[in-house]
Amino acid sequence: MENIAALEEKIKYTFNDKALLVQALTHSSFAACQNPTIDDNERLEFLGDAVLELSITDYLFNNHPDMDEGRMTKTRASVVCESALYAIAKSLGIAPHLRLSKGEEVSNGRDKPTILSDAMEAVIGAIYLDGGFTAAKRFVLKFVAEFIQENGMDVFREDYKTRLQEYVQKKFKGSSLSYKLIDEQGPDHKKTFIMQVLLDGEVIGEGRGATKQGAGQNAAHEALKRYA
Repeated sequence: MENIAALEEKIKYTFNDKALLVQALTHSSFAACQNPTIDDNERLEFLGDAVLELSITDYLFNNHPDMDEGRMTKTRASVVCESALYAIAKSLGIAPHLRLSKGEEVSNGRDKPTILSDAMEAVIGAIYLDGGFTAAKRFVLKFVAEFIQENGMDVFREDYKTRLQEYVQKKFKGSSLSYKLIDEQGPDHKKTFIMQVLLDGEVIGEGRGATKQGAGQNAAHEALKRYA
């Protein structure tokens, strides 16, 4: 229960039913090895995915009246993708609290994007069952939307990598873009990645982010400023 209390402090939500949080942290491999009757987090993950999508949809619809359906769809997809959820789960320190089988432990399961992103959705589902949609939405907007904006993965803007690719194809026919990871800084639970974007081997932009994807987007953004 001490571990549960520590995680509750990090996610800023106290469960009335602690068993829901325990279930959200229980991977199917643990349940299969320990006791087949133990509830794993797969059903909560399914529920959390739906709650996450509805929370983001509700936010976009009510706070961004300028967005058309197409842009809202792309924005929501960026928020609910595995890489975003993985980064958020890492930032909240969910990994140490996961219940995994010995096999998953050995294969570094605590750092697998699929396992962590699924657990993140399961936690959202657990909060929904414990405190209702308002509590779940509050959690989503605080730790999902805020994290993405604060860490260089601002999904409310254009896809800079796509824009840069289109610009290069139009202005520099025959040239090629590439992205290079040049550094990783900070502890494992809160890493900062530094990426460069190169045009035919020449550095044209550099960016930082909490994920490689976010750092690449920021590098492309800097490159676009160069040609603006």
